[in-house]
Amino acid sequence: MSLSEITAHIRKEENRVGRPSGDVQLIAVSKVQPNERVEAVLSEGHRVFGENKVQEAAGKWPAFREQFEGVKVHLLGPLQTNKARQAMELFDAIHSLDRPKLANALARLRDEMGYCPDLFIQVNTGEEPQKAGVLPADADAFIADCRSLNLPIVGLMCIPPADEEPSLHFALLRKIAQRNGIEGLSMGMSGDYERAVAMGATHVRVGSAIFGERDYS
Repeated sequence: MSLSEITAHIRKEENRVGRPSGDVQLIAVSKVQPNERVEAVLSEGHRVFGENKVQEAAGKWPAFREQFEGVKVHLLGPLQTNKARQAMELFDAIHSLDRPKLANALARLRDEMGYCPDLFIQVNTGEEPQKAGVLPADADAFIADCRSLNLPIVGLMCIPPADEEPSLHFALLRKIAQRNGIEGLSMGMSGDYERAVAMGATHVRVGSAIFGERDYS
């Protein structure tokens, strides 16, 4: 499926549920994709991308930013505190704020560096032990703690369990966001982004549907 087709699907779903056209930001997830595929999407005019690892992004995006204007890169994967400084230098947004230690590190670096990327708090809506994210029961308190540090919390993010109906998790994330006065909802991937749009997503993260299947070998 092409970038234009996916964008058209998003716009169609926005219209169907009565949302303004362009309300949803498409993040093209370029992790583990060869540079020629990424460059092709950049050449089509798309400018918002997502990466899972700081190191991979560091080896890819500085050169692309020199070649293409207006590029925005979002960190979607887990962030180790020892890579927080590099992440703040590289990314326009971080979607994986998930624990007090990281929140404190980002606040300290913000004070030192004088800026901070937009931050999304990751919520482990499926309460999966192998997955990062604050538990739903702890989300309100963690949001309050991050706000007390004056961190720029713009949204929440979730990755639903693979074997469960994603809409239930999108609804839970939206409920947590609404009661905390948070507008951003980073939810929906290649297989369910249209459902996410219908449930209020402001950012959808689509990779393989745009770039093709990833080769991890």
